[in-house]
Amino acid sequence: MCAHPTPCPEATSEARDLAAVVTSHPEQGWSLLCNGVVLFDDDGELLPDGRAFADHHEWLAPGLVSA
Repeated sequence: MCAHPTPCPEATSEARDLAAVVTSHPEQGWSLLCNGVVLFDDDGELLPDGRAFADHHEWLAPGLVSA
């Protein structure tokens, strides 16, 4: 799907949520990415093949967030 000079990560890649945003609907809480992934505000994802993933991020710099 991606026609960028530097291709976006595939929908099956672990880095899939780093693809470019095609359309954003913050009032509804979701964005469509260039690779066909729907990214939700809670970091959940819906892949083009219908698989759903809950927030799967492992934050690498927890010290940057104050409690």
